[in-house]
Amino acid sequence: MATNTNSWQTSTSFAGILKDQEVFGSGKGDDAADQINSWFDDLMLQSGMAISPSMLLAICLCSGITIGGTVFVVHENLLTTALGTLIGFMLPVIVAIVVRTRRQDKMMQQIPSMLEELARAAKTGRSVGQSLEVVSADTPSPLGDELKLAAGRLKMGVQLKDALRDLPHRTGLMTLSLLCTTLTVQQQTGGDLVTVLERLSRTVRDRLSFLGRLRAATAASRATAILMIVLPPAVLAFFIARKPTYLQELLSSPWGRNATILAIVLEIVGGLWIMRILKSSQQT
Repeated sequence: MATNTNSWQTSTSFAGILKDQEVFGSGKGDDAADQINSWFDDLMLQSGMAISPSMLLAICLCSGITIGGTVFVVHENLLTTALGTLIGFMLPVIVAIVVRTRRQDKMMQQIPSMLEELARAAKTGRSVGQSLEVVSADTPSPLGDELKLAAGRLKMGVQLKDALRDLPHRTGLMTLSLLCTTLTVQQQTGGDLVTVLERLSRTVRDRLSFLGRLRAATAASRATAILMIVLPPAVLAFFIARKPTYLQELLSSPWGRNATILAIVLEIVGGLWIMRILKSSQQT
């Protein structure tokens, strides 16, 4: 039999041992540095990697020094060493982005089944908190881990609204924000929770089906966009590997220096533009 979550009371006996979440930025200001730091904090939180932001920065530093030092030993060129150090520094961040994307995709696939199970639990007469506790125990990782965190807060006597408040932020999924709003409003005003959850489950399944068709229809365009981003650095790396002084000779002339700077600027602008288009088309 499920435990009655309403019988749990808040206890502050062990509050002192809780560790505050490490953050570098609030994301509430207009400062560009604060926005970047806030994005970095969200990346680490939503990727599910069991390391702190400062630890990832240390890994980035070690990776940059390792790759930059290797390039310097092989080529003994300061320009290529700086380029290798930059690539090495960014490599762990790219890995974290890939991990977050895969984690979010997996959670999106788990949400419809979780909603259906939540509706079945609500049919048995359980409260919202009790149903959430049952579903969190049966849902596999990674979505189950986030639900268990919310259920654990409910056991400690935290109100449902406060227990679910961080769930959309921790996952980065707007669908869970809709779920949290639905559960909070239902607890406050009442209504047919089962019908709402079943409709929400069908809506999420339809959205996933649409996203699948969208990705299939735009596969060639996305592959072309990725090729446009990856090809110029790959060509530059090929020429540097064949001739270590290639980049130094290219930048020694005004024409080569201006052309290189223009190419880098256009590459950055084009990459950001393409990533923005892809993100807006696949926003979940």
